[in-house]
Amino acid sequence: MRRWMLAALLPLTLVACGKKEAPQSAAVPPVPVTVMTVAPRTVPIWSEYVGQTQSSRQVQIVARVNGFLEKRLYTEGAPVKAGQVMFQQDPKPFQAQLDAAVAALDEQKARLQVANDNLARVKPLAERQALSQRELDDAIGQQKSAAAAVEVAKANVETARLNLSYTTITTPVAGIASFARVQDGQYVNLADSQLTYVAQMDPIWIEFSLSENDVLQLRQDEKSGRLKLPANNQFVVEAILANGEVFPHKGRITFADADFSQKTGTYLLRATLPNPEGVLRPGMFVTVRISGAVRPNAIVVPQTSVLQGAQGQFVIVVDKDNRAQMRWVTVGQWYGQDWFVDTGLQAGDVVVTDGMAKLSPGALVQITKRVEDDPKAASGTAPLKTDNGAAAKPAAPARAEPAPAAKK
Repeated sequence: MRRWMLAALLPLTLVACGKKEAPQSAAVPPVPVTVMTVAPRTVPIWSEYVGQTQSSRQVQIVARVNGFLEKRLYTEGAPVKAGQVMFQQDPKPFQAQLDAAVAALDEQKARLQVANDNLARVKPLAERQALSQRELDDAIGQQKSAAAAVEVAKANVETARLNLSYTTITTPVAGIASFARVQDGQYVNLADSQLTYVAQMDPIWIEFSLSENDVLQLRQDEKSGRLKLPANNQFVVEAILANGEVFPHKGRITFADADFSQKTGTYLLRATLPNPEGVLRPGMFVTVRISGAVRPNAIVVPQTSVLQGAQGQFVIVVDKDNRAQMRWVTVGQWYGQDWFVDTGLQAGDVVVTDGMAKLSPGALVQITKRVEDDPKAASGTAPLKTDNGAAAKPAAPARAEPAPAAKK
């Protein structure tokens, strides 16, 4: 390896010293090496981000009328169904108000009946001019007033009936119920009416962010042809739990924020995943894996075959005479145990992957093994990595046209 470092640092020069040349040594035997033949291929790409789960619909359960809380009817922290009764307020005062409103309605209906009968008697007499127009107008006014009073009484009955129904507090969604913030027997008023909340678990949301550099890199890679996005930007989203287990249900990106956050300098995305067993709970941190993009005509070499020189990175290739030569390359992201090569190599090049330590520039080599002949040597089972080992994000769906976001 040191020979290649010196070759990368200093050009080979021959200096004539005027002395008698030393006798040549015996022929050096060829160095056994492992190689791979460069063959461009389409490589699936995915990226990983840190995300946090959120309930797709979190509903606050509140009291809608003042009154004493009679009983809690659910188990704290347990699943609840849509329409399930969670709290019961004392209904007796509201039942009394409803009874009074019904009685008032009956009274107004009786008055309306009297007004209708009076108008029925006055109208024919006024037509025969047996009564004055004023008396007819008074009868009509009394009938209309009585009819309006009936409508007001009906509204009061409906209001009283609604208030009575509000004493039975139900949940509009299915999910996991939180703890009760008000205990049995406590007076509840509208100024502090929150009783608990229910978080819908299925589906679950996962929110994560892309940096501005991620978005710019994506656009550049897509424009240059190094990256091909899935049709209609339908990326596949997976969640990896804290223990490394892959969540069994996959989802899609359903929301992409319109703006970058000025506070964090990132771009918010939201994925929606099925969660029928309720494994994912709101507030959990997970690793979000985004897949679906591919890199066409990619040249990938093992990381161990890429060496560092003074002018950059290089690989050792075997020429047609079976001699080792240096080749400067430009590398991109990591791909599992491999490295994408952007420039410097082409299809058919033979790259040394093992045995470089015994080589020097121009040394004769003997190919003892080829990487493509060993199925265990094939990588591509890990996400892209940058040169510092962090997860790369070339397939991040920035500015993607998302599917319609789930409504809260």
